[in-house]
Amino acid sequence: MSTALYRRYRPESFADVIGQEHVTEPLMQALRTGRVNHAYLFSGPRGCGKTTSARILARCLNCEQGPTPIPCGVCDSCVALARGGSGSIDVIEIDAASHGGVEDARDLRERASYGPALSRYKVYIIDEAHMVTTQGFNALLKIVEEPPEHVKFIFATTEPDKVIGTIRSRTHHYPFRLVPPLPLHDYLGEICACEKVTVAPGVLSFVIRAGGGSVRDSLSVLDQLIAGSGDEGLTYENAAALLGFTDGELLDATIDGFAAGDGASVFRQVDKVIETGHDPRRFVEDLLERLRDLIVVAAVPEGASSVLRGIPEDQLERMLQQSAAFGSGALSRSADIVNAGLTEMTGATAPRLQLELICARLLLPGASGESGYAARLDRLERRLEMTGTSTSPSPAVATTSARRSASPTPRTGDAPAVPVGAPDSVHEAATEAVAAPQRLRPVERQQAPGGIDTDAIRRSWPDVLTKVATISRVTWSFVSQNTRVLDYNGERLLLGLSTDGLLSALRGRNHAEVVRQALIEVIGVDTKVEGVLSTDAASTDPASTDPAPTDPVSAEPVSNVAVPADPEPDDDWNLAASSKKSPSASPPRTTNAPAIPAPTPAPEGPSTPRQRARAAVAQEASRRRTNASSSVADDSVVSADDENIEEAGDMGQPVIERVLGGMVIGELDQ
Repeated sequence: MSTALYRRYRPESFADVIGQEHVTEPLMQALRTGRVNHAYLFSGPRGCGKTTSARILARCLNCEQGPTPIPCGVCDSCVALARGGSGSIDVIEIDAASHGGVEDARDLRERASYGPALSRYKVYIIDEAHMVTTQGFNALLKIVEEPPEHVKFIFATTEPDKVIGTIRSRTHHYPFRLVPPLPLHDYLGEICACEKVTVAPGVLSFVIRAGGGSVRDSLSVLDQLIAGSGDEGLTYENAAALLGFTDGELLDATIDGFAAGDGASVFRQVDKVIETGHDPRRFVEDLLERLRDLIVVAAVPEGASSVLRGIPEDQLERMLQQSAAFGSGALSRSADIVNAGLTEMTGATAPRLQLELICARLLLPGASGESGYAARLDRLERRLEMTGTSTSPSPAVATTSARRSASPTPRTGDAPAVPVGAPDSVHEAATEAVAAPQRLRPVERQQAPGGIDTDAIRRSWPDVLTKVATISRVTWSFVSQNTRVLDYNGERLLLGLSTDGLLSALRGRNHAEVVRQALIEVIGVDTKVEGVLSTDAASTDPASTDPAPTDPVSAEPVSNVAVPADPEPDDDWNLAASSKKSPSASPPRTTNAPAIPAPTPAPEGPSTPRQRARAAVAQEASRRRTNASSSVADDSVVSADDENIEEAGDMGQPVIERVLGGMVIGELDQ
């Protein structure tokens, strides 16, 4: 039957005590100079060396060569007080948990009056001193304040505040601390070498975490692992299973799922945690520690091994990749969420539910608070890095006012800016400039300042539209269906529109300002938003790929009408309003609105293409009026960006052309 490790390797001198140099060095100096006090108070967490240091101090005081900071180890007193020794009659250890009453204190006071039998001093070591009652302390107060020359008192306690002040004021107080991981890791490695036990990488880290900084607890855990190990020594899998820690692969899979935003993968790992019998709270603790490690790795990628000791190199490389996938802001936010969730799990009756809620909060996009903004910036930077562009702040953001006052220099192939209110001829000239053959020549495209170019704007355009929807639903419905990103040169964003009505709507209302604000908030680009007529603006809908029928007389597409390819229920109003225009209206200009294929006419039906188009519009309007009763939005709800019809002045056809960008082609025959 073997002796426990913490007893076999108990220190016999102050030099052997690890992690308590702030206590051992002053005590050794006091022994050298002969300034030893008559009473000491050693306080600190359990297993950090309080009682062991008290025994070493008694050994130093009673050594035949002493008092000395280094006991000789060969005299009778040193041998008796060594590990495994018989003990000394002059060194009395009292457990105050069972001997803390007033009668025990009186008995101690009477015995202390007698001199030592064999040694220089009679040393009283009172363990768990906070368990002494107030009456017991009062009985000891006189002898502790004025003890005989041959008596020394050493109080050891984990709760020094419970020792009455009159006793504390008469002692030298030395606070012990938990041992840091680095010296404890080296100490445990030395013990394993002495025991000739093979230890796999990462096992000692488990032991240190289980011991919580207590040397005695860590040695007990290590003793348990050694007792259950085989010829292969201490393996990572056995240690993780026995101590209840989460397997590294399970943590890696969970972290990868969070980094990728893959909710299915994350909740599969949660199910695996429960199915394998892991404690959900311990899993959350391990997850929080892993996030802490990733934050350290992100902060010091080159020196992480010097901070996170005991972690294998391959795992450090994997953690470096995980930290890069997260970003510093997202890591900090995730750690805050897990830490708050861990606090909420204390005393929870449904720990799995709490774990799943924590995972759900981690998977939500960071959209609120300072940590949410940091996570959002991380995602934007990663998106720009994947495009191969620079992540440095755009100069356009810093020089907004200067840029707005300066007129941009047009480049070859760029459409010229058209002033608000310009005649139709100017718009048509701008359209021709965009569609000119010289634009088809291969031109080397230069990237705009700040690493953002037209392609980057187009890639981020869906996110911009999502932000536009949160600012103004009217602007979103207008911009998402009718505009196309043509060009960005660092000073202005050019949007292509298919009709004059759409172009007037963009300039006449605050649609351009809403788009500009969305660009600032989503990708950090502050630029002027302009519109121009473009023949490509209506061809962005992949659904409208069928060729439209053409008029044999004018060779114009019959489908150039003001009806969207997939109109919303509210578009019935547009169709009804367009039907009130007189038949004598001027013929419409050619536009590029989404095409509506003309139905096959009956033998007795309209014969010309224009009549067939009107019949198609009438059929569509009738069908939508029939089915719109269950889907039409409530027109009584007033939106913040609705126009005041009394102030607008225009009604009927002008409203359709200016606001909706529609083109009225004629009145339907009733």
